[in-house]
Amino acid sequence: MPSPGQLRPVPRRSTAELIADQLRSAIMYGSLAPGDQLGESELAGQLGVSRGPLREAMQRLVQEGLLRSERHRGLFVRELAPADVRDIYVARLAVERTACELIMRGNRGEAVARLTPAVDRLVEAAAGRDRNAMSDADQAFHQTLVSCAGNGRLERMAQTLLVETRMCLTVMQDVYPEPEEILDEHRRILDAIVHGAEDELMRLIETHMMDTVDRINGGSPGPEAGSGA
Repeated sequence: MPSPGQLRPVPRRSTAELIADQLRSAIMYGSLAPGDQLGESELAGQLGVSRGPLREAMQRLVQEGLLRSERHRGLFVRELAPADVRDIYVARLAVERTACELIMRGNRGEAVARLTPAVDRLVEAAAGRDRNAMSDADQAFHQTLVSCAGNGRLERMAQTLLVETRMCLTVMQDVYPEPEEILDEHRRILDAIVHGAEDELMRLIETHMMDTVDRINGGSPGPEAGSGA
């Protein structure tokens, strides 16, 4: 086993991993829409890859729940029912609440240093009123939030959940709130971390998740509704 500080080979990412990243991105941004069938031959041609690593990549996405397999028919992008949307946000709440607990008991200063530029990115996106840029910045904030907890397993869980979240928002852009609402909410989350206000932070995270479920599923969010991803 190499000693600390000793140089060792940098692991290369496999072709299947790179393909899986591209497929995730296509699903997240709606290029592969819910219900779309994945044609193996067509995709292999578009990506310029052989079918072996493509199949491996697609099976990874089946395991992650982004694709579903139908016997004798093939693979399809999952369609999200209202119950799926609720499940996604309940799972995100569990992951992000745990991440916030770890942050508040760990290095809050590092979290503030990393989340402040994430909020700045939201400010830029809000100024341009570009919903795609806003969604990207919104998700980057939450990805950074979980990353600040320093738990790799939470990060892996969050990655799949954030792709599914983007699927919800991509097909339901008409319920996506105004940029100013999203920005204000994320500023309040950051402020709670800055001031060490753990109870307020937990309240904001829960409100953010569960009111967004109501918004997407056609309900009426409360007076302090969660507003973004």
